[in-house]
Amino acid sequence: MDLKHHNQQRLQQKYLYHDVVLLSISALALYYFDPIGGWLDRLFITPWIAPQGFFPYQQNWYLRDIQHDLFKKILIGCYSVFLILWLISFRSPRFAAQRWHYAYMFFGAALSTAVIGLLKAFSVHDCPWNMLQSSPQGWVWHLQGIKGQCFPGGHASTGFAMMTGYFVYRLQQPKRAQFFLWLGLALGFMLGWGQMMRGAHFLSHNLWSAWIIYALHSGLQMSDMCWRYFSRIGRLASIGQKSILNKKNH
Repeated sequence: MDLKHHNQQRLQQKYLYHDVVLLSISALALYYFDPIGGWLDRLFITPWIAPQGFFPYQQNWYLRDIQHDLFKKILIGCYSVFLILWLISFRSPRFAAQRWHYAYMFFGAALSTAVIGLLKAFSVHDCPWNMLQSSPQGWVWHLQGIKGQCFPGGHASTGFAMMTGYFVYRLQQPKRAQFFLWLGLALGFMLGWGQMMRGAHFLSHNLWSAWIIYALHSGLQMSDMCWRYFSRIGRLASIGQKSILNKKNH
């Protein structure tokens, strides 16, 4: 093992250790301080509820057509650029060195949104706009929703998926990695906030979407590191066994 590879392995271990600490603390914070449909969720979404008990921005043309539909298509187009660059890298030596990065960016982002979509499809948590109930005083929350399929935040995941770049570049290009991290967080929260204004999601839906995507990529890199470690142990054991057999034969 050369020195550069050894240093990268040490750096990867450091990053993964920090990931475990960050994910553990943030999961506990979300669970205790912002439970799904809890007081903090209701605090941040109440300003977007009309006195009559509905979300007046639910069909707002900008939030629906621009911020939801168009912006999502633009982001999908951005991710598709990495797919095109990956395909080009098989024909052009100029792009061959970045082939793995392009593949990770596209397929990692696609996996991020797919996992969120799958979890959402089987979720029992309802959307806020289905949880308002009229009352003589105006409206109340009916927190035992029956429709489900609204957790975690699907639209926000399209933006949070940009955090994939943080995991692609954090070993070799930390500044670029930080750029993708903050870009992904900014895009995710911007898209998620628009959905909160429409009544489609609570704040916790979006926060858990970010958490899951970050945890997904951290887990993938941890699995890769473990696989490489045990593969190396297996190779060393095989070499040692062959050496012992050769000594016996001589």
